[in-house]
Amino acid sequence: MTLPRSALAALSVSVALVATALPLAAQERTTLGWGRLLTNDAIGDGEDRWRTGSYVLSWVRGPDWTGALPGQPGAILEFRLRAETIAPADLITPAALDRRYVGALTLGVHTHFETRGIESSLGLDAVIVGPQTGISDIHGDLHDLLGLAPPTVFGAQIGNDVLPTVTAEFGRTLEIGPQARLRPFVEMQAGAETLLRVGGDVTFGSFGDGALMIRDSTTGQRYRGTGIGETDGFSLTMGADLAEIYDSNFFLTGDAITPSDTRARARLGMHWQGGQNEVFYGVTWLSEEFEEQPEGQVLGAINLRLRF
Repeated sequence: MTLPRSALAALSVSVALVATALPLAAQERTTLGWGRLLTNDAIGDGEDRWRTGSYVLSWVRGPDWTGALPGQPGAILEFRLRAETIAPADLITPAALDRRYVGALTLGVHTHFETRGIESSLGLDAVIVGPQTGISDIHGDLHDLLGLAPPTVFGAQIGNDVLPTVTAEFGRTLEIGPQARLRPFVEMQAGAETLLRVGGDVTFGSFGDGALMIRDSTTGQRYRGTGIGETDGFSLTMGADLAEIYDSNFFLTGDAITPSDTRARARLGMHWQGGQNEVFYGVTWLSEEFEEQPEGQVLGAINLRLRF
């Protein structure tokens, strides 16, 4: 299948905008913040399977941060580093109808801005996959360190490749009550995986006020990319989305399994801030990504900023 023409056109515009934004990087800029999020099913449903874990680190640079997105692309740049492990349910004796192992390392640049009330994020990434990432080697060394049986699935993992990927997200924040916000969004992606996603997030509390918020690609959980907020206390986040999947390089043509045409996600999170300290923990339910997957899964996500 191919991405609809309207989505392809939008992504082409996204590529052009990011390309024109890059020369602005030559302007004097400073570090505006660091964002990070760890996801793992060990802190979710307690299993070790499928979208089993990831870590993302975002370095945000720009001339300044005023508490609101700038009006043009390129003023704010987010440099993103992300590592992810995708695995069959059993690393030693995988089922014949399970997915292949994937080690993915992503390097990218994204720009965030707002035009006429529409919050936009446009990004270009290089998604590096295969043994060349060293992720499977680290995974094997961890099994050795813990005295676990060595995985046998690495030899059949998705092979070495570099997958250029463009992503665009457009959303709008709506105040629905005191300390309550709804943010519907649409996301388009082409490259490592090609998809069109529609969803929304609700926040009760001050989490995200005056901050650049960045979305994790696997769970959809949003994390702060700029400095900590001014209001202490607890916040609750909820969200859900549905994606139409047109292509995925994380599956191989000719394999016995059939990738799903749609994917759903539902997420819940709790954030606490006290002074310069904050803790976020969230859970995300992911629907099946291939027809033979017997059930969905639950990933946990955590972010800590603690100063002693």
